[in-house]
Amino acid sequence: MIKELEQDNLNEIVSENETVVVQYMAGWCGNCRLMKPKFKKLASENENATFLLVDAEKYPESRKLAKVDNLPTFATFKNGSLVNQVQTNKFEPLKDLVNEVTSN
Repeated sequence: MIKELEQDNLNEIVSENETVVVQYMAGWCGNCRLMKPKFKKLASENENATFLLVDAEKYPESRKLAKVDNLPTFATFKNGSLVNQVQTNKFEPLKDLVNEVTSN
């Protein structure tokens, strides 16, 4: 299941959950919309991780956690720390990123 961040508190969510996968996006971003169903698919296959959509324009503090400078950016966090990130509009790099934190 995917949750959408409703306030600029990603730091809290990352510290409260062991594994967090984030899609940083924006309403105007076409590639973000294209990747959203792929992100949802991975979320449904990995119930042991928290999947979040973060509007990078609305929530600047949350954006800073992964030093986002391009969209869409996908970031993984484990035990409160950034593990990795990728800026992509392709499924395979996203899948590899998710597998890196969920297969341990």
